[in-house]
Amino acid sequence: MFKLSSRSLNNLNGVHPDLVRVVKRGIELTPYDYGVNEGTRTKKTQKEYFDTGKSTTMFSLHLPQEDGYSHAVDLYIIVDGKVTWKHKYFRKVIQALFTAAIEEGVQIEAGALWRDFVDSPHIQLNPKYYGA
Repeated sequence: MFKLSSRSLNNLNGVHPDLVRVVKRGIELTPYDYGVNEGTRTKKTQKEYFDTGKSTTMFSLHLPQEDGYSHAVDLYIIVDGKVTWKHKYFRKVIQALFTAAIEEGVQIEAGALWRDFVDSPHIQLNPKYYGA
């Protein structure tokens, strides 16, 4: 079983507690180790990402929402001791996260399943249920 690093736990600061529970439970269920690359973003960082094409919106759920929490995280996968961003590894991690979400009673979405802009590292609370 894997465990989140202190860096990953720190990157969960400011993230909605429901999503934090899912990420923490998911690491216990996944066949691949993962970490939290990013949780809460500033508007300045979001603008940089938007301007460079790393994001397609200025209304990212990484920004603090009306409840004061970020509703999104970006993950990275560790395979054989090395960080990878390959979609094939994210599929198994996403399965674990959806299982964790079901267990925790949390509605999530995975950027890997989006049609217009596939964003494999991105996991967010479902806006339909969380008022974003």
